[in-house]
Amino acid sequence: MQFLRTAFWVVIAVALAFFCMANYVPVTVRLWGDLVMETKLPVLLIGAYILGALPFWIMARATRWRMKRKLESTERALVAATATPSPAVTAAEDAAAAAPSLSVTGQA
Repeated sequence: MQFLRTAFWVVIAVALAFFCMANYVPVTVRLWGDLVMETKLPVLLIGAYILGALPFWIMARATRWRMKRKLESTERALVAATATPSPAVTAAEDAAAAAPSLSVTGQA
């Protein structure tokens, strides 16, 4: 599985490199007023992609963090619940211990 993940990222990196080499032309961007930015096209597109993906990445990390906290809380509650036996179980164990056991001959 690790090989497939690595192969996928290598293919993406090679495709991105070919795109950058084929489209390495200067682009003039008018930001606001008289402010003008001159940059290369791949830099502009990669920057726009990262800027657009950032909110979703933050949201995914926050969701993962929240779910991890909820799972840890549930696991702690499960450990606490299984560590102390319930009163019904202890009463049944006490009753079984108090009852005399019959031997093979049938006498107590």
